[in-house]
Amino acid sequence: MQLCGIKKQSKMKIVITGSLGHISKPLTATLVKNNHEVTVISSNGERKVAIEDIGAIAAIGSMHDADFLTKTFTGADIVYCMESLGHEFFFDQKLDYRKAFTDIGNSYKQAIERSGVKKVVHLSSVGGHTNKGVGMLVFHYHAEKILAALPADVIIKTMRPVGFYYNMLAFIPVIKAAGAIIQNYGGDAKEPWVSPTDIAAAIAEAVQSPFDKRTVRYIASDELSPNEAAAILGEAINKPDLRWITIPDEQMESNLISAGMNRAVAKGIAEMNAGRRSGVLYEDYYRNQPALGPTKLTDYAKEFANAFNQSK
Repeated sequence: MQLCGIKKQSKMKIVITGSLGHISKPLTATLVKNNHEVTVISSNGERKVAIEDIGAIAAIGSMHDADFLTKTFTGADIVYCMESLGHEFFFDQKLDYRKAFTDIGNSYKQAIERSGVKKVVHLSSVGGHTNKGVGMLVFHYHAEKILAALPADVIIKTMRPVGFYYNMLAFIPVIKAAGAIIQNYGGDAKEPWVSPTDIAAAIAEAVQSPFDKRTVRYIASDELSPNEAAAILGEAINKPDLRWITIPDEQMESNLISAGMNRAVAKGIAEMNAGRRSGVLYEDYYRNQPALGPTKLTDYAKEFANAFNQSK
């Protein structure tokens, strides 16, 4: 049996972070199917049964807890690390999201060092190449730098996906209220998007391929402009005249704050979108442009339409 042209290897012990999220769930299912011993870390004890139903081992604890991570990582052949705070962090008024993500990165670094793991797959993001002009995505840059300080014999495969299709679900309330997509970027310039399914496939391939040296890989599924995206989504929700309207950065930030978003997060999102317009967000992506995955926006549009029709 093969996966993405990679022969199935002998059984490995692999630790997956990210619970049973959009990426970690299909990734875990693939690795279990390929006969690996997979441990899934989740902070939610209620996920234990679901994790075990897939055929994996559940490890319940926090990615902020270096001692817990060290214990869980010990004996593993490979660990897959991602930083996540859950979608609720967008609206947590007291949260310093940069510090929270940095703390997770430091916990991973400590646990990798203490456990002796030598093979790491790290989920970063487009924009991880710089700390300038990428808004809230700057935490990925800092997380990459934290892990890069690990001893040279720790081989790290850094995965940088572009914007996730499911981030478009945030457009739904505004489409319902204003009949349009309203963002502080737009127009006819193409930009990349990605399906979590394609990310999971790329990570599964990375996990099961030789670890020869530290590498960086971008992951994308489709490249299309905001106006093209509006046309595809509009067709899917029976609004063929759906428009994508561009507003100033300050208005975007103000709109997000008015919706209850953490002020620093709102500012970071507006700055990230400005980085799309300026090109800084994608400059390294286009220098290292990957082959596109199979899942196109026209495929995801069906899921978007279901969510749109079910929303109030």
